[in-house]
Amino acid sequence: MYVTRDRALTAPAHDTDAVVAELRDRAEIVDALYRFGLGQDLKDEELFASAFAADAELDFRPAAAKWGAEPPLMSGRDTIVTTILAMFAGRVDTTHQVTNPRITIDGDTARLTALVEAQHLLTADPATHALLKNPYDVDLVRDGDRWVIRRLRIDNTWYTGEPTAVFG
Repeated sequence: MYVTRDRALTAPAHDTDAVVAELRDRAEIVDALYRFGLGQDLKDEELFASAFAADAELDFRPAAAKWGAEPPLMSGRDTIVTTILAMFAGRVDTTHQVTNPRITIDGDTARLTALVEAQHLLTADPATHALLKNPYDVDLVRDGDRWVIRRLRIDNTWYTGEPTAVFG
């Protein structure tokens, strides 16, 4: 077993190809979450959609419950992409920062936990904003050379600003 500072890779140290493959998988797994955030920030439908499996689920209910909102569970890549981008397009500017990713890989499935800080500003009134610190719990599946999100559950640790003004 090859041991990094605080995490063991499953590939033996003498099997360089396996170590490289696992490191590539880990980079691709985190990249799925980067595509999720940056796709929103750039309002890039193709990039945002590339983060999700066709049968993906996005559960923002735990985070929204912190300020009294009750959004639906979103199911299916097309529904997620259409709903999220339509909610923000021309109305809300966002930035997402991903930190503290932790990954467990089991064959063609993986689990990722991370902290995401998401800033949301109303385009017409940037003084109206919501800054959210959200723990993400993500299940992913391998899709060729890429990893995509099958289930994303977003909770909220803290927020500042006016989430109800931003999210409705």
